[in-house]
Amino acid sequence: MASLFTPKPTTLSFFSSSLFLSHSSSSSSSTKFSSFHFSPKPLSISCKVATLPVLSFTGDKIGESFLDLKCAPPDTARAVVHRAVVTDLQNKRRGTASTLTRAEVRGGGKKPYSQKKTGRARRGSNRTPLRPGGGVIFGPKPRDWSIKINRKEKRLAISTAMASAAVNTIVVEDFVEKFEKPKTKEFIAALNRWGLDPKEKNMFLLTEVSDNVILSSRNIGTLKILTPRTLNLYDILNADKLILTQGAVDYLNDRYGISYADEDDNDDEEEEEEEDEGEIEVEGEEGPDTQDNADAVN
Repeated sequence: MASLFTPKPTTLSFFSSSLFLSHSSSSSSSTKFSSFHFSPKPLSISCKVATLPVLSFTGDKIGESFLDLKCAPPDTARAVVHRAVVTDLQNKRRGTASTLTRAEVRGGGKKPYSQKKTGRARRGSNRTPLRPGGGVIFGPKPRDWSIKINRKEKRLAISTAMASAAVNTIVVEDFVEKFEKPKTKEFIAALNRWGLDPKEKNMFLLTEVSDNVILSSRNIGTLKILTPRTLNLYDILNADKLILTQGAVDYLNDRYGISYADEDDNDDEEEEEEEDEGEIEVEGEEGPDTQDNADAVN
């Protein structure tokens, strides 16, 4: 995974990032099928620590931070990220497009003219798909476009993309309290102090976002501010620069780091099931007062 953090000029685009270029060399045309031996490859997840500069609100370097995330192997990273991107984009489709067939379109009940003796084509309805105002042949109907992806696979794709974007990532101090009132000009000035171009696609990942920050940045069309709840793979790959706060770095290391325990999610689900069972048992119990009241009624 040494190619993940090489200081080559790369972009975060999924199609041009150096991480997702094919590493497999083309085999010679003289290779025979009988010579292939499919040896099992180890399904390992590699990881490498990335060092990120920490900038103050004035643009001065005040320290360094570290991003320690899980990464897919180079030969499978492109496939994992591609599958996650396709899943995200396809699940965003509403699937509400609908057209009317010739049976659903209004009108067309009467035969327009006689079957014979007119010299024209035989028409049984004015709403045939061959005429204007008629139905649509094989048109779209409402459908569900959503597809499923494993939770661990999606998490690995996000961490792999974040690790590949480390060369274009900086860390800034928490600036939420710096904006006492909404001011887009001050936000653009802060971008310039951090060495960012307002015309480029910049993505901020903040743990907390105030109303003044949202109002100050929403008029910048190339800028996106995300939280851990709205973090998604497409925005990571589509951005030219990533800007994190120290709280966001800690969240990424805890959530997508090498030390993250995958069993936590299963434990949470088991605890919820146990709580539900406990509530059902409590509802089914009858106390002494309840039994006395039942005897009094009888």
